[in-house]
Amino acid sequence: MKKTKWIWIWAAIGLVLGIVIFWPSNKGNKEAILEANAVDEVVDTTELQQVHYKYGIPSDNFEIAEGVVEKNQNLSLILARYKVSPAKIHEITQRCKDVFDVRSIKRGQNYTLFLAKDTLRTPEFFIYEKNALEYVVIDFKETSEVYVGQKDVVKKEHTAKVGITSSLWNAMVEANTDPTLAITLSEIYAWSIDFFGLAKGDSIRVIYEQSYVEDKPLRDFNVKAAIFTNTGKDFYAIPFEQNDKFSYFDEEGNSLQKTFLKAPLKYSRISSGFSNNRFHPVLKRYRAHHGVDYAAPTGTEVYTIGDGVVVKKAYQANGGGNYVTIKHNSVYSTTYMHLSKFAKGIQPGKRVKQGETIGYVGATGLATGPHLDFRVYKNGTPINPLKMSSPPKEPVSPENMPHFTQVRDSLVNLLRKI
Repeated sequence: MKKTKWIWIWAAIGLVLGIVIFWPSNKGNKEAILEANAVDEVVDTTELQQVHYKYGIPSDNFEIAEGVVEKNQNLSLILARYKVSPAKIHEITQRCKDVFDVRSIKRGQNYTLFLAKDTLRTPEFFIYEKNALEYVVIDFKETSEVYVGQKDVVKKEHTAKVGITSSLWNAMVEANTDPTLAITLSEIYAWSIDFFGLAKGDSIRVIYEQSYVEDKPLRDFNVKAAIFTNTGKDFYAIPFEQNDKFSYFDEEGNSLQKTFLKAPLKYSRISSGFSNNRFHPVLKRYRAHHGVDYAAPTGTEVYTIGDGVVVKKAYQANGGGNYVTIKHNSVYSTTYMHLSKFAKGIQPGKRVKQGETIGYVGATGLATGPHLDFRVYKNGTPINPLKMSSPPKEPVSPENMPHFTQVRDSLVNLLRKI
């Protein structure tokens, strides 16, 4: 019994010694863990330097000087303020030749100089903003190229439902929508709607895309679909591409572009209509007025309503003043009168394209104020331009109609929800 007792005692002692001898040490593990944590702490607490860029140049390396081109100011005057030598300015001008004409710098445009961070504040870069989107980068190093950069553009989709009481422009303003969208819409619907004859009750629903640069909107409008209600009738504008050509079509697949435009100039008012017995404001007597007078500021562009050939360019002292006559085909011709001047290159025999500028509004001849007297002749007989019909251009082809129908139905469904 005594012997058995000692056996258990020695077994217990052996177990304790085994645990002490062979139990893994935590010291090394603890040191490894501490070392790993130390490494992690170094990574976590290291601040990565953020680099700021302006016009693609790391701006933190420079002192930035910004300005606006002043009246009668040019590149030489701007750079002279920063003690750039005439020789250096000449060298820069020569490098700009194939990329940017320095003489085109305009009053009111922004510019930026990147200056060295030293006591001399030596110019290193000059940036000129051509417009809201593009800018010219001039590196002062002689071996560097001058180039045109472009700011990041963000496109946003918008919708608008606008009721018209007077003009489309005013309606856009009242609806807190950019009124210049009216110009894009007037170009799309130029062949379908008389924008000088809009009436109360007309309206438009439109889905459009607009570009933004630095959160500032650009006046570029991509109309994705529209329904213009004019005198109770809906005029659809459905964008569709066929034969690699993009155009707008009505709900039946007919092109909105016709042989003739509805009017030969943009945004004005009709001061006198087609009449066989109108009181002439200068002659002070009644006589026929076989045209439409569009009141507009002097210098407003006048464009041909259709393709054709210039057959007359002349001056009529006791009548139309400076005028141009265009023959469109064997049936139709048009005349544009009281022009202040003719567009460059307009001569008898010149072929012109629809929408091409042929002259500018004026008050030459017998006129009390600046306006365009516009006349249309069918087979040599004057007709009312506002009542002239015009055949459409190529419609959606039969093989493309199933696809067009899907596009149309989807877009119309979206428009109806506005």
